[in-house]
Amino acid sequence: MTIHKVLRRPLVTEKGVDKKDNERTMCFEVAVDANKTQVKAAVQKLFKVKVAEVRTANMEGKLRRRGKFSGYRSDWKKAYVKLKAGEKVPEFAEI
Repeated sequence: MTIHKVLRRPLVTEKGVDKKDNERTMCFEVAVDANKTQVKAAVQKLFKVKVAEVRTANMEGKLRRRGKFSGYRSDWKKAYVKLKAGEKVPEFAEI
């Protein structure tokens, strides 16, 4: 799996930006079948930084309705990547 298939997109939310500023932690949507080792390697190669730890969370798709039709959104996976001390956080979430 290539690094662009492992890391789908950065999650730019209020919580994610706060974690980035205060805890040197970046938040990404990752492939559902990607493991922590693949996420760590992809972030290190793409952003050229050292990673301290990776935490992942599986998010279940929510029930959505449009009138009489209902269905579920797709399941997805989120990864919190904490950088080592002294590493500069990449600025992909500038507002």
